[in-house]
Amino acid sequence: MTAELALPSIAIAVAPNGGRRTKVDHPAIPLTAAELARTAAECLEAGAAMIHVHVRTPDGRHLIDADAYRAVIAAIRAEVSDRLLVQITSEALGRYRPQEQIAVVKMVKPEAVSLALRELVPDGTYEPMFADLLSWMKTERVFPQIILYDPAEAVRLADMMRRGLVPWNDLPVLFVLGRYTVHQVSRPTEILSFLGSEMPRFGHWSLCAFGHQEAACVTAGALLGGHARVGFENNISMPDGTLASTNADLVGVVRDALEKLGVDTQDGNALRQSLDKILV
Repeated sequence: MTAELALPSIAIAVAPNGGRRTKVDHPAIPLTAAELARTAAECLEAGAAMIHVHVRTPDGRHLIDADAYRAVIAAIRAEVSDRLLVQITSEALGRYRPQEQIAVVKMVKPEAVSLALRELVPDGTYEPMFADLLSWMKTERVFPQIILYDPAEAVRLADMMRRGLVPWNDLPVLFVLGRYTVHQVSRPTEILSFLGSEMPRFGHWSLCAFGHQEAACVTAGALLGGHARVGFENNISMPDGTLASTNADLVGVVRDALEKLGVDTQDGNALRQSLDKILV
């Protein structure tokens, strides 16, 4: 008899708001600290291990601001304690320069932050500044996640690692399937472009997708060893195309699908432990 190969446990992250959608797009999109804290509790109950948060100005515009981030983190912690890993975004959305993005990350010193390679390193002249940020994050024990929008960016990141610009042996990354365009629907087959035999390998990779096939994409990714990110930032629809009521609905769909396939899901502490193993 041959031993059964256990599928790796995966973490489900929720990205509940993003920097673009408003209440016009979905009345339940969380924009305030109180709404994000309530969403965090709901998504924790549904099976999430991490929440990826954006903050907004009072009139709903995308914002990168240390005080706003601190307020949201405090509200979420008051609601769920440390049961969820809280990740802030450094995303610019065309409003901020790399220097401003980095400055806010250092002021907040969050538990985790997502970093879009194309934004923070638009060309080679920004590499030393990016390397300095990563070194600071290692010292301060801030978990990074590098956002990669296409396979060429994965190759570029691997090259930077070979050249010693990254202070860890490996890095958590997020593969993005698709773009922020009207009626964008990602397909599971798009994962393959990031996982070809010629592509670099990352020990901890996650996947996010757009449109009603979000659950299909991240479930397929999980079966290939990747972690999942779902939520209203990229998708407001259930797999059948109907409108999701809450972010927790999208988390629950993926958790239930993975459980039926024999894939265990991680809680916040298990996710922290898996990141600690990668970031050495």
